[in-house]
Amino acid sequence: MKFDPPLLLLLLAGGTLLLFPDIMFDTASDLMPDSALGKGAGLALITIGLFATGRIPEYLTALLFFSLAMLFQVAPAEVVFSGFQSTALWLVFGGLVIGIAMNITGLGKRIASQLASHLEGSYFRLISGMVLVGLALAFVMPSAMGRIVLLIPVTLALAAHFGFEEGSNGRTGLVVAATLGTFIPAFTILPANVVNMILVGMAESQYNFSPLFGEYLLLLFPVLGLMKAGLIIALVLWFYPDEPKVVAESEVHQRERLSKEARTLAAVLMLLLLLWATDFIHHISPAWIGLAGAVYLLLPKVGVVNGEQFNREINYAPLFVVAGVIGLGGVIHYAGLGSVIGTHLIANLPLDPATPFINYLSVALIATSTGLVTTLPGIPAVITPLTGDIAQITGFSPSAVLMMQMVGISSILFPYQAPPLIVALQLAGVKIRAVFRLILILALASYLFFIPLNYLWWQLLGWV
Repeated sequence: MKFDPPLLLLLLAGGTLLLFPDIMFDTASDLMPDSALGKGAGLALITIGLFATGRIPEYLTALLFFSLAMLFQVAPAEVVFSGFQSTALWLVFGGLVIGIAMNITGLGKRIASQLASHLEGSYFRLISGMVLVGLALAFVMPSAMGRIVLLIPVTLALAAHFGFEEGSNGRTGLVVAATLGTFIPAFTILPANVVNMILVGMAESQYNFSPLFGEYLLLLFPVLGLMKAGLIIALVLWFYPDEPKVVAESEVHQRERLSKEARTLAAVLMLLLLLWATDFIHHISPAWIGLAGAVYLLLPKVGVVNGEQFNREINYAPLFVVAGVIGLGGVIHYAGLGSVIGTHLIANLPLDPATPFINYLSVALIATSTGLVTTLPGIPAVITPLTGDIAQITGFSPSAVLMMQMVGISSILFPYQAPPLIVALQLAGVKIRAVFRLILILALASYLFFIPLNYLWWQLLGWV
C-alpha cells in the first residue's frame, strides 16, 4: 500500500494532535481553548485524508475513525456512533433492499429500457439527460435522500443497458451525473435539500425573514442552479469519457410481461414516491418511509426478496461508511471547530461597507469554509446567529446576508460534507475519490465565475 507525501503529512499532523491535543493551544488568540478541539482536529485530518485518497477501503476508514475516537476519548460514544441512529443510515439500508429487489425482479431493467429510448444517440445526450432527470426530480420531491434512493438503482440498470461495466467511465459518469444533478442545483430550490429548510427556518425564527418559493428560486436558480447544472454535464463528460454500446435485448424486455413480484415492487415504489413527495404534509422522515418499504418487500408472504437473497446480496459496508461520515460530523461539532473557525473568519476577513463585492465573497467564503469542519446542516447553525453583526459591518440587509449563506453552502469542497452524496456513491459502489477532483473543480469554478456572476444578477434584481 502506497501513501503519498501529502497524505503522510495529514496523518502525521492528525496523529500529533491526537497524542498532544494541547499543542494547538494559543493563549494570545484563544484559538484552541481545550484539548477537545485539538483531538477533534486531529481525528478529522486523519479521517478526511483517508476518505479523500482512498488508500484503504472506505469501510475500513470508518472503522478506524470509530476506533481512534473511542481509544483517545475524542467524544462520547453517543456522538461517535451517532451515525447509526441517523436517518441517512436507515435510508441507505432501505435503498440497498430496493436495489436488490429491482435487480431480482427485472424492474430496474424495464425502467432503464424505457428511459434509454429517450436518451440514446450519444454519450452527451445520455449524461445531460441524467442531470436533467435528477434536476427535474428535485422540483417534485423535497428529500435529497429519497431522490438518491430512487435514482441510483435505475441509473445502474441504465448503465448496464448501454454496456457500461462496473468500474467503467460510463457507469461512474452516469452515477455522478444523476447524483450531482439532483443534489447540487437543488440548493437553489427551496424545499429540495434539508439545509435549505434549516436556513429558512432559522431566518424566520431569528430575523422574521421567510423567502417565498419564487423569490428564492429567482435569486439563486438561474446562475447557481441551471448554469451550474450545465457545468456538471461538461465536467462529467471531461472526467469520464466513454461511448454507449447498443444492447439488442431491450426490445425483448419491453415485450415481456412484468412478473407478479415486479408489479408488487412497482406499486411499492409508486407509494414511496408519493409519500416522499408529500413529506411536507405528513412530516414523516423519508428514512422511515424507505425502511417501511424495505421491510414490506422482505416479508415472506410478499415474496419480492426472500431471506436467502437478502443474505447473499446485501452489502453492509456502505452502512459503516455512512455512519462514519455522520459520526465525523458529530465529533467535529462536539469539538466546537465550526464555531471557532466561523468566528475567527468573520473577525479576520476584510468586511467593509465601502467594498460590497468583497463583502459578498467573504460571506460566501465563511459559509463554504465553515462547511469544511461541520456538515452542511450545521453551517446555518454557526453563521445565522452572527448575521446581525455581519449585516452591521457590511451594510447589507440581514435578509441579503442570510441568502449569501446559501451561495457559499452550495459550493461544497469535499464529498464527506454532504451525506446524500456519500449515500449515492455507496449505493452505486463508486469510490469517494472518483468524484473528489470533480467537486473541487466545481467549487473553484463557482468562486471564479458563478458566484461573481450571481452578484451581478443580484445587482440587476436590486438585491445588493
